[in-house]
Amino acid sequence: MGDLVLTDTEVNPVMAKLIADGFEITALHNHLLRNTPHTMYMHIGATGDPAKLGATIHDALALSKTPLSAAPVQTAAAPETIDLDTAAVDRIMGYKGKIGGGVYAFGIPRAEAPRDAGMALPPAMGSAIAINFQPTGGGKAAITGDFVLAASEVNPVLRALRENGIEVTALHNHMLNDEPRMFFMHFWANDDALKLARGLRAALDRVAVNHG
Repeated sequence: MGDLVLTDTEVNPVMAKLIADGFEITALHNHLLRNTPHTMYMHIGATGDPAKLGATIHDALALSKTPLSAAPVQTAAAPETIDLDTAAVDRIMGYKGKIGGGVYAFGIPRAEAPRDAGMALPPAMGSAIAINFQPTGGGKAAITGDFVLAASEVNPVLRALRENGIEVTALHNHMLNDEPRMFFMHFWANDDALKLARGLRAALDRVAVNHG
């Protein structure tokens, strides 16, 4: 399972290939409001032989402009740094993030892992709350990601985000047979990083998360 990031004209060719090879399409939606070019996120699900599933995804993505060349071999390098007071952000958030690709990322699991078709979904399968900070200079950061929410948490989290100047950019499902039913709330803002961290913390306080 996961999601493919596609431009508008790529959606239907990729979808046709996936469904012809037995994949389920579990959601199709935006994550942002003003992105250029406009992109859609196609969530997919399938079970079977890993090599065959991988080949289908490869052939579907070949119908888009997604680069499919092998990643360059990585050589040892100095630890990545980022223009962000990560210690202060961690302290406010109550979790420790990780630097990667110029982004400071948090993956925060729910208190109880959701299940899909009876199978428990670990955080790495998309059941964790994803929060990303990208520095934009002068102590500011752009934030985006998604909250993974039970129905009763949706509006308390939405209100907390909006009260703290954070846009809610999408609200939707990612799965079809999840138990309990999960809703994914995407967000965006570009402002003082610590101010935004406090807003995100206020939203997290309204979610049943794993406090470690």
